[in-house]
Amino acid sequence: MNLEHVARIADLNARYADAIDADRLEAWPDFFLDDGRYRITTAENVAQGLPLSLIYAASRAMLRDRVRALREANVYEAQSYRHVLGAPLIANVETGGLRARTSFMVARVMRTGETMLFATGYYDDRVVLDAADGARFAEKTVILDSRQIDTLLAIPL
Repeated sequence: MNLEHVARIADLNARYADAIDADRLEAWPDFFLDDGRYRITTAENVAQGLPLSLIYAASRAMLRDRVRALREANVYEAQSYRHVLGAPLIANVETGGLRARTSFMVARVMRTGETMLFATGYYDDRVVLDAADGARFAEKTVILDSRQIDTLLAIPL
């Protein structure tokens, strides 16, 4: 186990989650490479080899469009998230990057103050490590433990 890799992935995911939790969604796409992919699916789909996704974006530009839609077009009840992240498990070191798996829990806080457990699962990440730019996601797949999710998954997980 390379502790530097673990620390870099933990830091990347912590900064990623903090941007979402602090409603700095405009910073969210910057955690990805230009051609980075973001996908939300379920453990059931993964187990069955199904490519179905609740959300899919194939580039940083698509992620920026999603943020713009959240800010300007979508109508949803005011809410925020609080992520709790586990320690990353380095699954594989590849040329130019690595694969990691990090468990998460997300609580959703409504405008009324009501707080509920919203989602649990894990991130299956392919991360490119660059000394100059730090670490960025080449691919981030959010795998939900449950196939039941609120009807409007507005904010990224």
